[in-house]
Amino acid sequence: MTLQPQPLAPALAAARAAGWTTVRLDLDGVRDKAGLMGRCGEALRLPEWFGGNWDALVDALQDLSWLPQAPGRLVAVTSWQGYAGARPVEWETFVEVLEEAVDFWREPGEGEPGLTVVLSEPEPEPEPGAGRGRAAGAPPRAPRLKRRRG
Repeated sequence: MTLQPQPLAPALAAARAAGWTTVRLDLDGVRDKAGLMGRCGEALRLPEWFGGNWDALVDALQDLSWLPQAPGRLVAVTSWQGYAGARPVEWETFVEVLEEAVDFWREPGEGEPGLTVVLSEPEPEPEPGAGRGRAAGAPPRAPRLKRRRG
């Protein structure tokens, strides 16, 4: 499974229309792992037992019992490009953690909602008379990861 950046508004609108719980994880200004873990704790309203490390984040994302009951859950990651550029190895690990969580919830038990994660890609500002292609200098796509974190 690979997370690909997507425009945010359609994903949020569809999730809300379906009655899903939606969470926006804004990484604006996050430049290190401690900042990422803190932002995850705040945005996802993680329980007090969250330890602020990769394994604790995996555990927390495979629990989700503290989120409101809903037919599904959407986590929208925004403003991630600065963190991905500043800490590419940590970013790869974070994406792996998100992929593991999505895979874990892919086949939920009876009555258990799934989990979807969307990496929000900023809408490019079209040049006058230009089509809606990818803008020059647009942020990189999310990495495709095959190895497991260590």
